[in-house]
Amino acid sequence: MPGPDAPHPDERRSVSVFVSYAHEDRGRAQQVVHGLEQAGFEVWWDGLIVAGAAYATKTEQALESASVVVVLWSKHALASHWVRDEAAVGRDQTRLVPVSLDGSDPPLGFRQYLFIDLSKWHGKLQAREFQAVVQAVREIHGPLSAAPAPLSSPARATSTSRRALLIAGGGIAVAAAVGSGSWLAWRRARAAGDTAKDNGVAVLPFANLSGDPGQAYFSDGLAAEIRSALVRNRQLRVIAQVSSDSFRGATADAVAIARTLGVAYLLDGNVRRSGSTFRIAAELIDGLSGFSRWAQTFDRPIDNIFAVQSEIAAAVASALTSELGNARGGVPDAPPPEAASGGTTSVAAFDAYLRGRALYNQADGEAEDRQALVEFEKAIAADPRFASAHAGRARSLLTIANQYADAAHTAELYDQAQRAARTATQLAPDLADAQSTLAYVLFQGRLDVRGAREPYDLSRRHGEGDAQVMGRFALYCAATGRGAEAEPAMQTAVRLDPLNPLMHRALGDVLYAARRYADAIAAIDRALVLNPKLPGGRGGIGDALVLLGRTREARESYLQERHRRPHLAGLAIAERQLGNEAAARDAMQALITELGDAVLYQQAQVRSQWGEREAAMSLLVRARTLGDSGLVYLNTDPLLDPVRALPAFRELLRQLGFV
Repeated sequence: MPGPDAPHPDERRSVSVFVSYAHEDRGRAQQVVHGLEQAGFEVWWDGLIVAGAAYATKTEQALESASVVVVLWSKHALASHWVRDEAAVGRDQTRLVPVSLDGSDPPLGFRQYLFIDLSKWHGKLQAREFQAVVQAVREIHGPLSAAPAPLSSPARATSTSRRALLIAGGGIAVAAAVGSGSWLAWRRARAAGDTAKDNGVAVLPFANLSGDPGQAYFSDGLAAEIRSALVRNRQLRVIAQVSSDSFRGATADAVAIARTLGVAYLLDGNVRRSGSTFRIAAELIDGLSGFSRWAQTFDRPIDNIFAVQSEIAAAVASALTSELGNARGGVPDAPPPEAASGGTTSVAAFDAYLRGRALYNQADGEAEDRQALVEFEKAIAADPRFASAHAGRARSLLTIANQYADAAHTAELYDQAQRAARTATQLAPDLADAQSTLAYVLFQGRLDVRGAREPYDLSRRHGEGDAQVMGRFALYCAATGRGAEAEPAMQTAVRLDPLNPLMHRALGDVLYAARRYADAIAAIDRALVLNPKLPGGRGGIGDALVLLGRTREARESYLQERHRRPHLAGLAIAERQLGNEAAARDAMQALITELGDAVLYQQAQVRSQWGEREAAMSLLVRARTLGDSGLVYLNTDPLLDPVRALPAFRELLRQLGFV
């Protein structure tokens, strides 16, 4: 009679097929198991585990010894980190047979395999779709008398060997999924040194598997922090958040996403947070082949979150450096744990910061913006030396000042924003986001052109891999006459954030300031393709058309503009040029009546284009007194050319620090 530690008879048998599934699909899984057993295979599934057995240990032993891993994908399996982990083992060892129980596509990283659809299978073993499963298993397994191949087999030890097995047709080859031409193109691109995008990586939104939609801020925040850590590695080109997040919930495969973003690699992952622990599963996917290059799961207590961020970033950077064939001694050391989150090791501070950033990025309205400020202040209370939280607070204050505050409170909000941004730069002088935020507050909020120059230049030095930092720097250069620096910086920002309409709109502004009006129109058109409702887009095109002398087209563009400020100011200019005096006056009166002193700068543009130079100059002086942020465009605005030669205009440029 067996002793208490003797294995159950079912556990002693050799395993040839491992079946992975979500527990919600247990009934369907049992049908598949029965069918494979009837076909002569030794099948393991977790229904064989006896009560009291160590579940994880028994599962791992079976997975390691199996010759074939059959994964039963479904909507439930897609949300199971266990199924994903088991599928990754099968895929990485070229032992995977993917099956879909309900027609669901496999997740990113597994779509290079052609899955077998059992959504219409009713359990008959001779059915064509089930026989396809049996045949796929048999092709990988070999003759039924063959012993299972060990996981440590030299033929499976390297990615090169795995590729060779796939090309040779061992199992469901990549040629069956994406075509042999795609594989050859991948190899030729590598051999030809196709490095134009080989250092590019996009961090996709991490899936929130916590079962609580309210935890989405945490998974999004982790992806953003890992992205920030990768940005600091200058060997890599990291796609910005807006473009990466545009694929949230997308059904496109990894190859299509990588092609759209212009990168060679994707980092995908998911997060499951439960109380004081979390699990992060991260995977680096080759965007040309769709195959995984690196994957790892981290189960840690929540206070290790900072170390894991750095660990993932370092592992990804190391894997990419290996792929790129870097001969310069590897990647820089991983940043210290607090660096990935801008200077904190406080879990409470980090959590509040992530909540604040999520609310700020939503841009849903005043309530959310004010709550974002509250969260940033909670983060600072938990860790007063948290530089990124101070920078976030500065941006929130500036947003509230510009969009919601009355004139009596605007100045104080600007003061608070400036102090917060300076604190951030003092705590972390090399943090590009902090320098960029300070520069933005000084330039846009305080109209301090000279004071903004140093922090903008520092942000450029430390943040060349950050799209927002480069975009702000480019706009500053364009406005201050540094056109030779503006366009390259803005082109970099667009490459880093190619699906963000605001980046293409900003490129249009840079080209407009350089008086390249046709090019500016083309850039803004691209922005409008990405977001047809982009505020100011049609107005910007109208301005460029006016300056090209295409006034009727400009008028049509202004009429399509939904934002009242550029709509009314543009119509006042276009209608006058077309000889429609009454319509021009009506548009100007509406601009004054509806928006008043908030649009003094735009009123000055209209008066300038009307040839009323003294009136235009008077409006600009009033705008200076009230701190109108439109004055940041004063130095290069072609609509103000009629007043540019006036001594008062030159004096205003001097006062603001442009000259």
